Amino acid sequence: MGCGHKDDKASLASSQIVSFSHQPHQPPSTPASKEVWKKGGRMFSILLAVHLALLACTLVSSGAFEKIAVHDYDVFFLLTVMMLIVIIWTIFYLFGTSRCPDAILCKDSHAGPIWLRGGLILFAIFSLVMDVFKIGYYSSFYSCLSAIKIIYPIVQAIFVVVQTYFLWISAKDCVHVHLNVTRCGLMLTLTTNLAVWMSAVTDESVHKAHSKLKKNVTEEIFRWLMKAGMRSSSAEECNCNSQICQIFKNGYFWLYPFNIEYSLFASAMVYVMWKNVGRFIDHHSHHIHHLKFRLFRRTFFVGIVLGLIILVSGLGVLILYEVQVNSSTESSKKSQALTMYYIFNIVCLGLMSLVCIGGSVIYRFDKRDMDRHKNPTRTLDVALLMGAALGQYAISYYSIVAIVASTPRDAISALNLTYALLMIAQHTFQNIFIIEGLHRQPPKEDHKHNSHQKDLYGLTFVNINAVSLRVPDSGSTLAPSTASGTEAIHPSDFVRSLTVPKKMNWRRKFLREISMFLLLSNIILWIMPAFGARPQFDNDTELNFYGDSMWPAIVDICLPFGIFYRMHAVASLLEVYIMS
Repeated sequence: MGCGHKDDKASLASSQIVSFSHQPHQPPSTPASKEVWKKGGRMFSILLAVHLALLACTLVSSGAFEKIAVHDYDVFFLLTVMMLIVIIWTIFYLFGTSRCPDAILCKDSHAGPIWLRGGLILFAIFSLVMDVFKIGYYSSFYSCLSAIKIIYPIVQAIFVVVQTYFLWISAKDCVHVHLNVTRCGLMLTLTTNLAVWMSAVTDESVHKAHSKLKKNVTEEIFRWLMKAGMRSSSAEECNCNSQICQIFKNGYFWLYPFNIEYSLFASAMVYVMWKNVGRFIDHHSHHIHHLKFRLFRRTFFVGIVLGLIILVSGLGVLILYEVQVNSSTESSKKSQALTMYYIFNIVCLGLMSLVCIGGSVIYRFDKRDMDRHKNPTRTLDVALLMGAALGQYAISYYSIVAIVASTPRDAISALNLTYALLMIAQHTFQNIFIIEGLHRQPPKEDHKHNSHQKDLYGLTFVNINAVSLRVPDSGSTLAPSTASGTEAIHPSDFVRSLTVPKKMNWRRKFLREISMFLLLSNIILWIMPAFGARPQFDNDTELNFYGDSMWPAIVDICLPFGIFYRMHAVASLLEVYIMS
């Protein structure tokens, strides 16, 4: 497969555009005349992704139940094959496609920001540790397991390393050769990440269900229930009696949330790359803002301090909740833990809602222009925020219906109802604040009036009355100089020039405080459900109303989207903080 002339006439179009772009004083043509017709290639890659995603979803969901003749090693075999194909294509892209002449004519400055790639690397490190724990766990009794159970985490570790390197150096690429192959490869990568995500979510849900079931029933009844319905991992049929085996087993289940977030982060970045295949960026209208991340500059530390208080308090609530609910069978301690959990979340969600409303009010007085340029990254951020919030909306509305329709109502039910209502309000107000912040232009006064303000700031300690001595007694301004063509400065204009930037900084400081507080609060609201604090399974109101089958299914489907919403909100709020 050649680099120059083999893929839907991309090289001919790109070479013509490059030759035209070097002509002086030529106005940029419209994007419609620049970009290659690409709907055919996109449609084929989308169809490929849809079929693979449906196949993976079918196998993963079928493998969750014992009565269906689909085992977990069948799922692992499919995921292993998909990851190997993605690894091969990624190597081909890095050493073939990206090195072709005129392969990458431009880069999308908005795609793959440093904080998103940094988060990807952080989750990749924890995913690699999880794979090491998996390998150690399955190697403890490899004689009674299928070989694919050990091969799968090894291939997954290689996949994480290769994909992380690929996204770190290529997230901003706008490829113009091998268009159809690149689109299909990116869609296969996206589908593989989503399949790994579905498998991890299913394994984690089954593991938590088994843990709660073991706590409430005897070992004989548990084995009978496993034969009757839910899948038990084939590893559980082998003996894991050694202490090191138990450490490996518990360790990789605790690291599952990081692997889940890694798959979703990678999927989002791959989707933006897929949108940028064959894209031409007009640098006359595509503004590139070089923003510097200064965490402790121009801030009052109020948002950081309050956010850290919420974060530390939430960690304490999480530890107490785990001890009293998951490690104790007494109903009184369970009620105390649920009351403590709901009160903390009600206070946290109430503060976050008020802060988001305040931020939206400040935006009403913000003089910055709206950024209306084409930006696939921002479009995806908005879509993910709105879509992922639907998971928590669904859980909240199901809880509201169950609480209102159920009798009798106790204090925990009242707290649960307040918690559900505030969860809906907080998601709504936070989405409005984040989306409005993402559509704002970065501040321009720092560089727009830089030369003029330097002269004015140099006169900060000069007596303002000394300036008025140069003004005629009639009160009129000085006549413009005919020699230099400069205008005279009236004292009122001078004072206004000194005060306007300071007023703008006040708004920006408040927006930074709000963004940092929301960022830290979303971190703890991600940590709590991701690491076991899930009152939806511990509160009997919804379980009694919807039944033991329907309600866990609703939570298992919707809760992963709610958890992902929190982490995606953290990334978006960090961008809003830097843009403020």
